[in-house]
Amino acid sequence: MTKKEIVKSISERANLTQLKTKEIVQWTFDAIIATLVTEGRIELRNFGVFEVRQRKARKARNPRTGEAVDVQPKNVVNFQPGKEMEIEVRKAKVATKKRKTRKPAAEPVAAGANHSPTSNHADLDSEPLHETTSAESPEEIPLKPR
Repeated sequence: MTKKEIVKSISERANLTQLKTKEIVQWTFDAIIATLVTEGRIELRNFGVFEVRQRKARKARNPRTGEAVDVQPKNVVNFQPGKEMEIEVRKAKVATKKRKTRKPAAEPVAAGANHSPTSNHADLDSEPLHETTSAESPEEIPLKPR
């Protein structure tokens, strides 16, 4: 469910306009964030507890180069569901969707090569995603984040 769907559901139930409901929902989210920033914890009875925790500094590894990297400590938000939520979720028959997983970054593909072996769009597969000029090597092609 998205924020837009939550707004639509609440606006119908409360007999308010979606615009006004969206504003109220955003105020609620803003209040939660502000409380976490200032106090580090917000407890919503029968819903759950949001709490800011600090992850320790650690050593990690760059997957592309294998180089060791220092990761700085950082704050993360932890959520502990309330008892009522736990009970309702446990007894519910939730339709689970298959989660989208990230695909590993692919190696640069030569122009004119088939870009997606699983794609059904032959006309798209035959066209290169980026025209390389003689001055560009595949390493210089900017990659767009997903």
